[in-house]
Amino acid sequence: MRRGKQKLGLYVHIPFCLKKCNYCDFLSFSGYDLKEQEQYIQALQKEMEAYNLKESDYTVDTIFIGGGTPSLLTESLTETILKKIYDCFCIDKNVEVTIECNPGTLTKQKLESYWRMGINRLSIGCQSLNDAVLEFMGRIHTRDDFFKTYDTACCCGFENINADLIFGVPGQSVQMFQQDVKEVLNLQPKHVSFYSLQIEEGTPFYEQYKAGKFNQVSDNDDRKMYHQTIEELDKNGYIHYEISNAAKRGYECRHNLKYWSMADYLGMGLGAHSYIKGVRFSNTRSMRDYLEGNYVETTHKNTRKDSISDYLFTGLRKIEGIDLTEFEKSFGEPIENLFGEVLRSFQERGLLEQGKSYLRFTKKGLDLSNTVLRELV
Repeated sequence: MRRGKQKLGLYVHIPFCLKKCNYCDFLSFSGYDLKEQEQYIQALQKEMEAYNLKESDYTVDTIFIGGGTPSLLTESLTETILKKIYDCFCIDKNVEVTIECNPGTLTKQKLESYWRMGINRLSIGCQSLNDAVLEFMGRIHTRDDFFKTYDTACCCGFENINADLIFGVPGQSVQMFQQDVKEVLNLQPKHVSFYSLQIEEGTPFYEQYKAGKFNQVSDNDDRKMYHQTIEELDKNGYIHYEISNAAKRGYECRHNLKYWSMADYLGMGLGAHSYIKGVRFSNTRSMRDYLEGNYVETTHKNTRKDSISDYLFTGLRKIEGIDLTEFEKSFGEPIENLFGEVLRSFQERGLLEQGKSYLRFTKKGLDLSNTVLRELV
């Protein structure tokens, strides 16, 4: 096989934050100083050198720097990461390079440096345009910070920008969130992500919930926020292509589509996950172990059953659903042979719809997607 024939996505995890948000259960930490961040980046470079796929059959066509708050790093450290990626991997000339950003950590100088070093996609954590809601969530920025950051990013040359939004936050009405959506869409970002607030163990919100001090938004209002957002996005020319993501045509996140299509991706950094040729592996979550060079902690080779479950679980997140012809080609038999009875049950309940070549959620099914996927896989 010739070098560069297979596509590979790279994910790089930066676990540092100025402050943990009240809802966040991601692997991230506050309080690490510059010296400690530099030590981590040195370990990250060594992990890249350990893979060193420059002369392999893989060409990297997407790079995603996530966290944590990657935009917390100095320009120099970010450039160090990218330079090492280019040293250790064969990079496609049309590579998509994304960095996650918090408006409270960006400056014009930093954005200009991102553009110069080849980053061509920003994912900005807006979350809300209501300062009271932002404060409640523990965000370190204001609505004005977001608008200034977005404007500066555009002036620096960035066109491919994603805005993250969170709905279903206590104190947030349906009308408030729809105002957020309209204000964001006035900016015409190429991509919008919209997530329902989840109460995760180990977070301040979870402690409030256990203590009975968390006034959750009703399921009815949560679903109104979701469906009204989809309608507003559609009216403004966005394609709703995944449960929580919409984009202008051609600006779907190529990296995240790898996760939902069971394509190969390599994760590097603390706690990062990978999937290559049917094998899933994940890195240690211990900073001490990682800094000592002990990277991969668990490895699992998918069984046929695992791969079928993964195919359904990830593929059905896409609004277009799964390709039944591809499913039969991949697993040697039609999906009806494996899930006929349960699929008919979901279709009778109006949760799934099946055509000659596709299986996908209905509008009603999107609201119960987690339940359906749990039962199905």
